[in-house]
Amino acid sequence: MKEKNILLKLLPIMLAFFAMGFVDLVGIATNYVKADFNLSDTLANIFPSMVFFWFLIFSVPTGMLMNKIGRRKTVLLSLAVTTVSLLLPMLSYSFVSMLISFSLLGIGNALMQTSLNPLISNIVSNERLASTMTFGQFVKAIASFLAPIIAAWAAASLGDWKYLFPIFMVVAVLAVLSLGFTQIQEPKEEGETSTFAQCFALLGDKIILLSFLGIMCHVGIDVGVNVTAPKILIERLGMDLSEAGYATSVYFLFRTIGCLLGTFILAKYSSKMFFLVSVVCMILGFGGLFFLHDLTSIYISIGLIGFGNSNIFPVIMSQALLHRPDKKNEVSGLLIMGLFGGTVFPLIMGVASDAMQSQLGALSVMVIGVFYLLAFTLQLKNR
Repeated sequence: MKEKNILLKLLPIMLAFFAMGFVDLVGIATNYVKADFNLSDTLANIFPSMVFFWFLIFSVPTGMLMNKIGRRKTVLLSLAVTTVSLLLPMLSYSFVSMLISFSLLGIGNALMQTSLNPLISNIVSNERLASTMTFGQFVKAIASFLAPIIAAWAAASLGDWKYLFPIFMVVAVLAVLSLGFTQIQEPKEEGETSTFAQCFALLGDKIILLSFLGIMCHVGIDVGVNVTAPKILIERLGMDLSEAGYATSVYFLFRTIGCLLGTFILAKYSSKMFFLVSVVCMILGFGGLFFLHDLTSIYISIGLIGFGNSNIFPVIMSQALLHRPDKKNEVSGLLIMGLFGGTVFPLIMGVASDAMQSQLGALSVMVIGVFYLLAFTLQLKNR
């Protein structure tokens, strides 16, 4: 009976994880917006940067907000903001309106990622936390995988790629309704609510600081490949955008597979060893993108990066939460602030690509993040 009750509570949580994946539509959407408005790489990469910029601003305040109104209500607020962000492109499509839409998408996702992961800890045991969070990432990856496919289908069959937005908005509304009717017991935080200074003081903890940087690299690589993969195919093989956009789906397909496998692997085996294997997969994948130029090899390389990057986030997040169980809300806020890496990386990648007049510039920036994650493996515990 207890297992059934846990499952019923996890179902709306997983629907919210699916809605969390909507943030990854920014990759394929950026390529369409770039073509629609004839933008340079540097200017086009402002769009994913605008999405992830808000993690810097809202993550820590969200951790403090959770202490006041609870994690479930914070997730509901995030879903409401996400719904509005998906509605806006249907009402107006311009450079400015898309900046606003992507900003709202980023704000909603910052609220969601900060509150949804700790909310899981109110439902499952510590032993199941990493594997359950990984399953959530699997569900999130399904939405990420579907976004380019739906956009390409909408462009070909309905005459407009932007029908992607109302389709995803329906799911966001369903997530609001299902979680709204689900009751989850949340223990009250002991002591006084942390101040901003106390939250940021946690970065003085070596493990929290290195975990924060690890999240920055993970998301920078994630957004970077999301945006860059189609450009590589266009640059090297002369594909048009509707065909090249499937490279993003390949990435998220293997991320989805990796998350599903990680759900079972992390429940039984060392997260440290699995993390190391994941990073090695990314190293091999980027090596392929640097030196190989045929379609099959590029797809295999993108797949390796997607598989490798699939379990980085839940391993880092779960280890950090268990490292400071007394400050889960604050730690979650700080680490989700690390998703600001999704702003930093694309901006630098756009400048590097324009400077080199090649996507090799973007790849070089992402490789720096991969080698940081390799070094970070030494800090992990065998949980």
